[in-house]
Amino acid sequence: MTIARLADRSVLSIAGADSRAFLQGLLTQDVMQLAADRPLYAGLLSPQGKALFDMLLFAGADDSVLIDVAADRAAALARRLALYKMRKAVTIVPTDLAVWAAWDGDGGDAPADPREAALGRRWLAPAAGADGSDAYAAHRRAIGVPETAEIGEDELLWLETGADLLGGVSFTKGCYVGQENTARMHHRDKVRRRLVPVTLAGDRGDGVVRDAAGRSAGTLRGAIVAGRGFAHLRLDAAAAPLFVGDTPIGVHVPAWLAPALAPESGS
Repeated sequence: MTIARLADRSVLSIAGADSRAFLQGLLTQDVMQLAADRPLYAGLLSPQGKALFDMLLFAGADDSVLIDVAADRAAALARRLALYKMRKAVTIVPTDLAVWAAWDGDGGDAPADPREAALGRRWLAPAAGADGSDAYAAHRRAIGVPETAEIGEDELLWLETGADLLGGVSFTKGCYVGQENTARMHHRDKVRRRLVPVTLAGDRGDGVVRDAAGRSAGTLRGAIVAGRGFAHLRLDAAAAPLFVGDTPIGVHVPAWLAPALAPESGS
């Protein structure tokens, strides 16, 4: 079993009498379903439904919520949440907790990652030992689950990131920021582009993915490491031969993504 401390992640505490109700009106997931053995995957969106922050939520003491977020986005998330605070009984503070992950084994009693079981287990605990972020990133890329580095800020619609397939949105909880467009896309089955894991054996060039006729099919997102990365692709082009410059790329379809690429899905 591999256990890693993810130094590229930080943890914010959202506490106070209104903490859960506060987040319920902002985030894509049903925060009221959060429990000690049930972390949640969620996003904070723009009013247009574009992803601003992706995060994992953990239950803290006294109904507080602990937010596991990319370390380089934690301060910005705290500021963004503070804009919505108004007079609510909520405190938003950083913590000294570290994010841990375990895979290639049972991981003990830690909860399973809410996005995809193959990612392993994930929990919060005091920091200790060496940073395992690179090992975890390689594991995540192999499974094909995107995170902040590929999702970006205010660039992709939340459903284009695969959030609906990775447990990152509730379609029954009611209103939240960006809900209208997100729900419309879901119910009308209009997710035409998605983040898709790809393999690339050569240089990424200009990052534009093209089909055999030279037509643009999408763009690479984030880093390509050991030949693995992600592309934001038109789904109708995902099964065709694709190239970056003269270099062919392969589209990897993990089990969690397969429903979006099935012909009968209409995507």
